Amino acid sequence: MGEAPEGWRAVATSEAGLSREIEHLIAPSVEEQGYSIVRVQLMGQKEIRLQVMIERRDLAPMQVEDCAGVSRAISLVLDAADPIRGAYALEVSSPGIDRPLTREGDFDRFAGLQARIEMTRAVEGRKRFRGTLLGIENGIVRMDVDGTERRLPFADIGRAKLVVTDELLAAAEERPQQENGTCYE
Repeated sequence: MGEAPEGWRAVATSEAGLSREIEHLIAPSVEEQGYSIVRVQLMGQKEIRLQVMIERRDLAPMQVEDCAGVSRAISLVLDAADPIRGAYALEVSSPGIDRPLTREGDFDRFAGLQARIEMTRAVEGRKRFRGTLLGIENGIVRMDVDGTERRLPFADIGRAKLVVTDELLAAAEERPQQENGTCYE
């Protein structure tokens, strides 16, 4: 694969920076209501969508009402700060079963489950890894990839998410059922 066009990198960097700014703006309101932000992501070119993925701090199952309440609170903050130029759709959702892994604690919390990780920099000559999470120590994610432990710097992870497997499905069945919590504004 070749390098991405230079213009693409500039857009991606600016979107990532704006996503971080928005996360910083809305975090106090989200946390005040008893939730944690899993991910904030701007998507789309013509029709902009702001996705805010949340989970309950007590890790109880999410309901549509949870997303609706957080969506209303976020809307107030975003309307006042107006960080996004033009029209956009706000989507507040739960992370789902094949959730992204965005915080260091996620790698300990989901140790023993399969994950897919894409690095921003090559580690041992590769950027993509799939294997069993072993946890995290001092900012280094440990992962069993085909019987070999790989050590991946958390700071260099571009994307990471759980992989749907029988083990993940069994773990999900042990938890109470939750509704698909997605709300659009």
